[in-house]
Amino acid sequence: MREANKIFHLAIPCKELDETVAFYEALGCKLARRYDDRVTFNFFGDQIVCHLSPEHIDHKPMMYPRHFGVTFTEKEEFYQVLHLAEKEKLPFFQKEMSRFSRKPEEHVTFFLIDPSNNLLEFKFYHDVSMVY
Repeated sequence: MREANKIFHLAIPCKELDETVAFYEALGCKLARRYDDRVTFNFFGDQIVCHLSPEHIDHKPMMYPRHFGVTFTEKEEFYQVLHLAEKEKLPFFQKEMSRFSRKPEEHVTFFLIDPSNNLLEFKFYHDVSMVY
């Protein structure tokens, strides 16, 4: 189990800071710091740093193998984020779907795409023991 004194950190490229801030704040992430070349967010309890580097943007993003996101252990939290994304009209890369139907690892998932083509996956496993 995760210890409260450990925070995961991920650095990703962004092409423009203002649109990046608007996207992540609309998703409910709190802006922690802003500099001329990067922004840092509280991303569901972890740290995401978006570095201004338009030359490193993936112009043809694909779900696999490169994406990041959140696995929820509470179904209600998953659907709160889904409904927030819909309400805020955030861009979906993949609408809500079910994967591995009728198997122990069955889960619901959806993907958003941020303004710099970074893919974010949000998912909820029906059986929490299948998270890892």
